[in-house]
Amino acid sequence: MTFNRRSLLGGAGAITAAASMAAVSKVAMAALPEPVLQTRPDTMPPLVPNTGRPYNPVVTLNGWTLPWRMNQGVKEFHLVAEPVAREMAPGFKAHLWGYNGQSPGPTIEVVEGDRVRIFVTNKLGELTSIHWHGQRLPNGMDGVTGLNQPGIPPGKTYVYEFVARRPGTFMYHPHADEMVQMAMGMMGFWVTHPKTKHPLIDEVDRDFCFLLNAYDIDPGAATPKIMTMLDFNLWSWNSRIFPGIDPLVVGFKDKVRIRIGNLTMTNHPIHLHGHEFLITGTDGGPTPNSARWPEITTDVAVGQMRQIDFLADEEGDWAFHCHKSHHTMNAMGHDVPTMIGVDHSGLASKIRKLVPDYMVMGERGMKDMTEMDMPLPDNTAPMMAGQGPFGAVGMGGMFSVVKVRKGQKKGDYSDPGWYQHPAGTVAYEFNGSLPDAARFQSESPGLMPQVQRPKTDVEVKVRKPSGGHSGH
Repeated sequence: MTFNRRSLLGGAGAITAAASMAAVSKVAMAALPEPVLQTRPDTMPPLVPNTGRPYNPVVTLNGWTLPWRMNQGVKEFHLVAEPVAREMAPGFKAHLWGYNGQSPGPTIEVVEGDRVRIFVTNKLGELTSIHWHGQRLPNGMDGVTGLNQPGIPPGKTYVYEFVARRPGTFMYHPHADEMVQMAMGMMGFWVTHPKTKHPLIDEVDRDFCFLLNAYDIDPGAATPKIMTMLDFNLWSWNSRIFPGIDPLVVGFKDKVRIRIGNLTMTNHPIHLHGHEFLITGTDGGPTPNSARWPEITTDVAVGQMRQIDFLADEEGDWAFHCHKSHHTMNAMGHDVPTMIGVDHSGLASKIRKLVPDYMVMGERGMKDMTEMDMPLPDNTAPMMAGQGPFGAVGMGGMFSVVKVRKGQKKGDYSDPGWYQHPAGTVAYEFNGSLPDAARFQSESPGLMPQVQRPKTDVEVKVRKPSGGHSGH
């Protein structure tokens, strides 16, 4: 039996092997693949296969691919469900549940037709299971606790075995105490590569993947609130929030694929600047050519996967983000009062002497907060903390940058730094004389006369902030 180790990963503590596992006998341990762990939050190099069928590996954004061993023609993996500490951004760690040292767990990569055997060891304090989202497999391997199998008790190891029957983009997650376990970060990516050239799956130069997930963690806290249904305050990619999300580095004229899975409680319109892409696949499989058209935004609904392909033919640093504006900033509360247009010079600092955690949206908008010198609780990420070459980016949450560069060598995913714009290609301040700008001058009378119209028009300048957000 050959065990596929990750030889590309350097640095102390990058990967360690667990020496023992509770409640598993020595006889059982001898039959188990080595449980490989990863605790670093960086994007790891692709795991080039040295056993089994060849394939072009993916790059998991701020994640890694799980090594395997070949055992008489079967690909064997070992997943360990356990509590983990995940750095969501520099200076901010969350106490989550995940697999093999991280949340999300490692990406599993196989080839169409592979027989796969996954050992799952439960190091949680309650029953768990794994559902292989989107896979065609025997009913007893589908992973729904109580319906297809008993729950995996704490300290025990169960085995799933099936054939990867179709190529595509999938994921895995529990179907046991799902509200808690998924809210705590238990999920992972799965990619099945085609075994031969596929008419609907093009070969690409760069292949990225990540999961959309969300948490509700109070500033200064570390553990998610598991009862939250709608009001999440941390919108993340692979349990990372900007500026903790790595860039997607590609070469000029590279063919690029990005695979996205959504395990949050809402949909996400994912938007790419500077390029158009095609939706080439879902968790149902590759999309027919007749169903493809150019897009710059694709909505990824709850429980869905989207695979997008594009040609990176425009150099630069291109924003890539969810287009829901509240999903591109970090932890805040819904009860922060809005004071736009109100002159409250010095008021906030006086209130904070009495209420240290007091926070208010600036009179000119939320962007003021990127420049506020306000102390934050320990273990908290600022709402908008990204710094670009021209100043504060004013983003957080589900935001990253696709960096397209000439001269970026094949297989090189290192950050090339900020784009050096050619002369005359950056927006600049205009200092000349300006004509009066055209403005809307009058209100429409409407199609029908209005009943009980006020005798005089009233211009509303400030509205007192409401006390709640019911119906949000």
